[in-house]
Amino acid sequence: MNGEQEVTFEVAIKRLEEITEKLESGDLSLNESLALFEEGIKLARMCSRQLTEAQGRVETLIRNSDGTVSSEPFETS
Repeated sequence: MNGEQEVTFEVAIKRLEEITEKLESGDLSLNESLALFEEGIKLARMCSRQLTEAQGRVETLIRNSDGTVSSEPFETS
């Protein structure tokens, strides 16, 4: 991943999985490991930000007693 370009959540998760595999292999130099770790942290923060934004947009549909459907913001416990 190069630069600060936003990628999709799915692409970021896939890249995080690749980074994890490489770091767990133990076949990298210290500098390579640090570079991948830094990339992973940036991706994890981006994913967290995207999840927070998505949570804010999620709405739970509620069927009223009269059969109509309304919506209200989704709230976690």
